[in-house]
Amino acid sequence: MAPGHEVVEMGLVKLYRVTGKKEYLDAASFFLYERGHFVGYDATNPDPFKNGSYWQDHIPVVDQKEAIGHAVRAGYLYAAMADVAALNGDKALLKAIDSIWVNLVSKKMYIQGGAGAIGNGERYGKNDELPNATAYNETCAAIANVYWNQRMFQLHGDAKYIDILEKILYNGLLSGVGLDGKSFFYTNAMQVTDNFKHNDLEPARSGWFDCSCCPTNLTRLLPSIPGYMYATTNQQLFINLFISSNTSVTINHSTVNIEQQNNYPWEGNLIFKVHPTTTPLPFTINIRIPGWATGVAMPSDLYHFTNQVSSKINISINGKITPYTIVNGYAVLTRRWKSGDCITMQLPMEVQTIQANPHLKDDIGKIALQKGPLMYCAESADNAGSISSIVMPQHIVFSSKFDSNVLQGVNTIKGNVLRQTDTLNPTKTIQVPFTAIPYYAWANRGKGEMMLWFPQQKEVVMPTKR
Repeated sequence: MAPGHEVVEMGLVKLYRVTGKKEYLDAASFFLYERGHFVGYDATNPDPFKNGSYWQDHIPVVDQKEAIGHAVRAGYLYAAMADVAALNGDKALLKAIDSIWVNLVSKKMYIQGGAGAIGNGERYGKNDELPNATAYNETCAAIANVYWNQRMFQLHGDAKYIDILEKILYNGLLSGVGLDGKSFFYTNAMQVTDNFKHNDLEPARSGWFDCSCCPTNLTRLLPSIPGYMYATTNQQLFINLFISSNTSVTINHSTVNIEQQNNYPWEGNLIFKVHPTTTPLPFTINIRIPGWATGVAMPSDLYHFTNQVSSKINISINGKITPYTIVNGYAVLTRRWKSGDCITMQLPMEVQTIQANPHLKDDIGKIALQKGPLMYCAESADNAGSISSIVMPQHIVFSSKFDSNVLQGVNTIKGNVLRQTDTLNPTKTIQVPFTAIPYYAWANRGKGEMMLWFPQQKEVVMPTKR
């Protein structure tokens, strides 16, 4: 019988990498292939707790094509499937995990990177079942999906997996911990309004939970972020995340020091300084060009930008604009690198508006806001005590600036919106100023309303209390 809560498989793969003992990898593969063979489940029963789908044990892993069941367990399983597929060259596992990933980003991921929409079972819903008012989005599920997407990148070398990892990291995961570092969300809401409540909605952060998985998981994940910044092969360096830092990597049997200088994610001016100890050293640097910087909101048709970025992404080496090719989402720069070589790249940091696929019923007639990798929301604290009566004009003009006095320093987005003044007559509106903050920073100033998707039509109304 397979484990009910997947995670040991990832641990076994790590033991194999450290020790080189194949029995650890064989054990991880064994646990994967045990799934879907337990005779005690009723395959005809739609209850996920009785047919095995709650813990992804309903059918063999190589036959699974959809993200299903408990979202945290699923993410751990899918990460292990990617691990074993890469190390064993298992084509059946590879086909399955590729299909599941496409299903996630095409049908089951919220715009801020959250996953696992259904509170009953902390699980994935049906395809396109992404309600806002009752969104669950467990923090641990976001962490599991970081693990999974990192392994998908290692398996395929494609930047789209890091695009998703970055979306999760800066938004639906980081929202799980407060700015004080000691208050947390178990779930991560998509909207909070005064006229709606449900059992799983957390309108305020907590210091701890009876089930303490999310706080402890965050304290494990956050210190590991440097390990997601770079990847190497014998002749190549991949720069995945943009964080001011210094590190050393081994390329072409030589040590190369890489220094990043930036104010990301607030600004898009990126500087990379290269210092090989053996100089000149021939190798390739691959710099991720984020999907959002080229007009891709999600590597699927689940979400799309309604306005296109206007800035071209130029890359310079030692002050001279350098032509480059893009392969799998990376700008490819191959040369004989000398100590002190300096690469600069400017990413566009415009406010972008997003619409959802019309299959997402809760998002019809609404837009979301993004700037750089960050999703934005509005809180009542910045918007005259209420945001549930806001209507976003069709041709709104936004401005953005860094405000060191707000939420320990954030870029805010401002504009003028309409506010409904008569609940019986939604056409009655007045123009009011509007402020949005990064989604990760919400609920750090006490309870209040919060919204991430903004209606553009006056007839769009909020859910009623139940």
